[in-house]
Amino acid sequence: MTTTRPETPPHRSHHSSPHGGAAGAAPAMTAKVLTVSDGVVAGTRSDASGAALEQCLEAAGWTVAERAVAADGTESVAAELRRLAAGFNGLIVTTGGTGFGPRDLTPEGTRTVLDREAPGLAEAMRLVNPLGRLSRGVAGTCGQALILNTPGSSSGCVETLEAVIDVVGHAVRLLVDNYDPHPHPGPAPR
Repeated sequence: MTTTRPETPPHRSHHSSPHGGAAGAAPAMTAKVLTVSDGVVAGTRSDASGAALEQCLEAAGWTVAERAVAADGTESVAAELRRLAAGFNGLIVTTGGTGFGPRDLTPEGTRTVLDREAPGLAEAMRLVNPLGRLSRGVAGTCGQALILNTPGSSSGCVETLEAVIDVVGHAVRLLVDNYDPHPHPGPAPR
């Protein structure tokens, strides 16, 4: 089940840019949200965490182009991530399926599509809450898209995304021919 948002022109937040810098420093970035949940697919649960992620991303200045849902399982997650990443330069955030339940296979599905893992992002996301130690979520790239796995709870997915939202815009821009130069802290002290 997919909910597609019409393509909208990039916008800039008047408060901050999506990569954590000053307003107007870079064009707004585009994101997609994937909720992994048998219950949401079956219509027996609402997609509260997907809605929370969309709100968080938009508040940070990102344009959410699409929200989609997939059933739990390695193949269903991998297939939907491949579809979302095809020809897309942006951020894909998943919610759900990162725990220890028998159907929690989002990291396994994600790993099958990743070109390169980004363990620093996944580690930073785990550090925000003591329960983060129970998350098996991964992060990495698929083509020109950056994929982040977040937990299925509305509060957990938002706080883990907020732990890295300041750097993911830079990472996404680097995926396109090193478009974004590496930041420099200024001249070295003498």
